[in-house]
Amino acid sequence: MAVTDIAALSLEPGLRLLGLDLGEKTIGLALSDRLLTVATPMQTLKRGKFAADAARLDIIISEQGVGGLVVGLPLNMDGSDGPSAQSARAFGRNWVNHSPLPLVFQDERLSTSAVTRTLIEADASRKKRGEVVDKMAAAYILQIALDRMRR
Repeated sequence: MAVTDIAALSLEPGLRLLGLDLGEKTIGLALSDRLLTVATPMQTLKRGKFAADAARLDIIISEQGVGGLVVGLPLNMDGSDGPSAQSARAFGRNWVNHSPLPLVFQDERLSTSAVTRTLIEADASRKKRGEVVDKMAAAYILQIALDRMRR
C-alpha cells in the first residue's frame, strides 16, 4: 500500500520504519527506533534486480520489526521528476505489488549534499565518505519523515 503523506501512515505500536536511499548501485538503509523519534544509519546494500533487493529487504524487515518503508524521492530542484525519481517511483510500484507493508515517499532534495557537507566538516576522508554517505542519507531522509510524523 502506497501512502501519499507520512502523517497518514499508521503503524502498530513498537514497529519501526526503514528508510531507503535508492541509488543506481546501492541502497542506503536507516532504521528508526521503536518510538519513531530517531533515525539511525544501518547499512548499505549493493543493488541488483528488484526481486533480489526485495528478498534482502524482507529479511531485514522481519529481523528488525519494521512496519513500513520511507523511500527517498530525488525530485529535481523545480519539483519535477527526473530519471532518479522515476526509478524510485518504479521501485515503489514494485514494492506495493510485492508486500503489504506501507511505503511512503519523502522528498530528498539535497540530502546527499547535506550529508556530504557534514562529513567534510567532520574531516572524514573521501574513502570514509564513500563508505557511509548512502546509509547516512537514508537516515537523513528517514529523520525528516519522523519529524513530519510528530507534527
